[in-house]
Amino acid sequence: MTGKPSRRQLFGYAGAAAAGAAVTGGAVALGNSSSDPASAQPAAARTIDPYGDHQPGIAAASPKHAELVALNLLPSTDDQAALGRLLRLWTKDIVALSAGRPALGDTAPELAVANVALTVTVGFGPKVFTLPGLTAKKPRGFSAVPAMSHDRLQPQWSGGDLLLLVGADDPVSVVHAVRRLVADAAPFARPVWRQTGFWNGTGSDGKPVTGRNLFGQVDGSGNPAPGTPEFDSTVWSTDGWLTGGTTLVVRRITMNLDTWDELTRSEQERAVGRTLSNGAPLTGSVEQDDLDLEKRDAEGRLVIAETSHARLSHHSTNDGRRIFRKGLNYVQDTGATRESGLIFLSYQADIVSQFLPLLARLDAADALNEWTTTIGSAVFAIPPGFREDGWLGRTLLT
Repeated sequence: MTGKPSRRQLFGYAGAAAAGAAVTGGAVALGNSSSDPASAQPAAARTIDPYGDHQPGIAAASPKHAELVALNLLPSTDDQAALGRLLRLWTKDIVALSAGRPALGDTAPELAVANVALTVTVGFGPKVFTLPGLTAKKPRGFSAVPAMSHDRLQPQWSGGDLLLLVGADDPVSVVHAVRRLVADAAPFARPVWRQTGFWNGTGSDGKPVTGRNLFGQVDGSGNPAPGTPEFDSTVWSTDGWLTGGTTLVVRRITMNLDTWDELTRSEQERAVGRTLSNGAPLTGSVEQDDLDLEKRDAEGRLVIAETSHARLSHHSTNDGRRIFRKGLNYVQDTGATRESGLIFLSYQADIVSQFLPLLARLDAADALNEWTTTIGSAVFAIPPGFREDGWLGRTLLT
């Protein structure tokens, strides 16, 4: 790359140790705090209740298989009443499919099966808040993400008025649920992009683990743990109709695996700040150890490099800002060409005050920028959950 320092110039030395956060977003992961993957929902939990104060897919572990579909509203869906009809229909679909029952009018009812940990997360894009009656209900801090200097955004992976994020243990169940939800949306909205991904959050012993991205790194170690006060303050909004909901940033990030593989193991670890073997900070011994940002090696150099992803994204260097990030690996083949990367999902109560400052910091100096490029970006307001006598989006649309 003309005009750029070599990888060894960038890192300073090949064998240095460092500490930090696992790759996940922006330039790939944002935020860092200690959490124990064992405290996440057990892998054995196969049925996820669709009812509750929050949409359940947010705090659940990353699904084994997932599909994201962004839809744009049709011209006829021009007010909150029309949007409400769609959301009532989707709510019925979600309740049925989560229980393994076919949705109303299902043309392939045999594909609706139980006990596959199916979740459906629904979100509203910026255009929703331009509809009559909804312009004053745009959430505080809900904003599109401006293009960063290292982004190469493509329209086919960006934007969207509505979002469906479907996850399950079984890929057939994901495909079937998406098929039904998109079919029922046809009078109201049409798909504009689809992204599919996968994740392995189960270790060889059958216990939950954080999981790895396609760089081979343990990815998501620093998340606040669901159910804790730290998680609640990071993720859940307290802003009017969105109370109990959140906001989501979706970033499609390509990973240059070929040039990444040219690095030595220690160079890879120095770029991120965690060991490849178990995800521990290079200043610690286990994944859950916090970073020691002041530690220096025998030659006086910072173990956690100034350009390391870990240092730049750590909450202590970002005025305490945190996010809750999740990832889905993806591969997309076009003939003999393969694109590999990460679908990065960032949940936070406020995009402007939590996500954007972290992203700008990473864009300016993150070592991982040499091997990652964001090609898609979208934002959605994720409404709170619903009870048995309610429906999804009711707090906004009534």
